[in-house]
Amino acid sequence: MRKFFIAEEGKTLVDADYSQIELRVLASVCGDENMQKAFLDGVDIHTMTAASVFGLPEDFVTPEMRSAAKAVNFGIIYGIGAFSLSKDIGVSVAEAKQYIENYLKNFPKISQYMESTVDFAQKNGYVLTIFDRRRYIPELKMSNKNMQAFGKRVAMNAPIQGSAADIIKIAMINVYKRLKQDLPKARLILQIHDELIIECDECDAKAAAEILKEEMESAVKLEVPLTVDVHEGKSWFEAKE
Repeated sequence: MRKFFIAEEGKTLVDADYSQIELRVLASVCGDENMQKAFLDGVDIHTMTAASVFGLPEDFVTPEMRSAAKAVNFGIIYGIGAFSLSKDIGVSVAEAKQYIENYLKNFPKISQYMESTVDFAQKNGYVLTIFDRRRYIPELKMSNKNMQAFGKRVAMNAPIQGSAADIIKIAMINVYKRLKQDLPKARLILQIHDELIIECDECDAKAAAEILKEEMESAVKLEVPLTVDVHEGKSWFEAKE
C-alpha cells in the first residue's frame, strides 16, 4: 500500500518514526532501572530481553530468539498472557509462561507498575497518560468476566499507548510550526502511529530531515531518550526501505 503514496514531480518524501516509543515510555513511567539503563546506554532492548528470557549471554542470542523477545517486550505492554504469547511465537504455554516470568524477574518494576495501574483504574474508573489525559474503562465494573479481563488489559496498555499518541501529536504541532518558520515550501502531509511524513523539494530533504529529528526527539523529556529514524524516498515505500 505504501507504493501508492508518491511525491509530486521534483519533490521527495521524508519519513521519520520513533524507535520503540512505547517501550521507552514504559521504561520512563515504571522507573525500572534495568530497562532505563538499556535505553540510556543505547543497548538493543530486544537482544537484552532475549538474553534474560533465554538465560544466555547476549552474544549467543539468535535472530529467532530476538524476534521472540520482541514479541514478549511488546506483548507485556498489552497485558499478554502465556496462552496468547505461545501462539504468537510458536512455543508451548509452559515455555511462554516461563519467558514472561523471566522477563518480569529481569524488569521487576514493570510488574509493580502494571498492578498499581490496574488498581488505580478499578478505584477511579479511568487511567491517565503522562499528560493526565483520561481513558475511562467502564469494562472493569461489568459483571462479565471476559469484559473485566479486557478492561484490565486496557488499563495496562492505555497509559503507555496513550502517552505515545500524546507525544506524536505534540511533535506534529512543533514540526508544523518549525516548517512554517524555516521551510515554508515543505508540508507535513501524513501521520501514522509513531511516524511523520513531510513532502518537500528534493533540495530541502536534508533540512526537512533535521527538523523532523530535532522536533520529534525533543517533543517531551522522559527518563530515557527518544530516538528517531529518518529516511527519504520518492514514495512512502521507498522511504521505508
